[in-house]
Amino acid sequence: MQIPNILKKLKLNKPKIIGIVVALISFVLALIFLRGNEILYFIFGIALVIALLPFFVFLILEGGAAKEKEEMFLEFSRNLVENVKAGTPISRSILNIRKKDYGKLNPYINKLANQISLGIPVKSALETFARDVGNSTITRAVTIISEAEKAGGRIDDILEAVVRSVSQTEKLKKERRAAMYSLVVQGYIIFMIFIVIMLVMQFKILPIATGLGEVGGLGGEEGLPGFSLGASQGQVAAAEELTRPFLWLLLTQGFFIGLVIGKLAEGTIKSGLKHSFILVMLALLISTGAKVFFG
Repeated sequence: MQIPNILKKLKLNKPKIIGIVVALISFVLALIFLRGNEILYFIFGIALVIALLPFFVFLILEGGAAKEKEEMFLEFSRNLVENVKAGTPISRSILNIRKKDYGKLNPYINKLANQISLGIPVKSALETFARDVGNSTITRAVTIISEAEKAGGRIDDILEAVVRSVSQTEKLKKERRAAMYSLVVQGYIIFMIFIVIMLVMQFKILPIATGLGEVGGLGGEEGLPGFSLGASQGQVAAAEELTRPFLWLLLTQGFFIGLVIGKLAEGTIKSGLKHSFILVMLALLISTGAKVFFG
């Protein structure tokens, strides 16, 4: 019973399904023909990129569509204010401006106008409009407009206040994105430096350290401290075993740094998923690719 709900939330479509199928085929073929080869993990990384890339692209497109809806709603509200200030009732004003181009909002505004023309109360039609659009900023504004229309009074003043509020919200969002841009760039640079440090440790420092440990172990039971697997095994830890957690450390670091960057820059965790995807994929491909070429 839970699977259909999960699939609905994932919003699976043809590109996403194709990406998942191609990734699974690549994964299985690599597992069959490249077992034990260092390039296997690199192929796994590419397969994961193929599987997640459609989700990443659609996430970016959804974010762009949400921004366009907010901008077009601001234009729609301004046109509505002009008509209402001219003495036209709000229901008639919506019908008057329905033919203007509002981009992504056109289908929703047409539906709103159609419902009003059929005699559905403005409040109910506006609530349906807000629910269909599914944007928090628009929902708050529409709720205020519908309640004002229901209560009566100076609807034009209320509409004008709503327009100012939406306009100010958009202005603050743009200012925050501009102010946080340098922080986003710094986050990416710091993470790339972190990857380089992990690679230097993996391919330069730890092999030397374990080599010294083995030399120390030739003359007795003790090597360098911290590199023994235990008295029961009586051998020095291999560099491969010591560096194995590095990849998981990079992936975990990239995922949470991406979420933090998105939250700071755009105010939502969902916005951070695109940054998490980029950082995780960079860490995975660079780490496994370096292992193929230098390991």
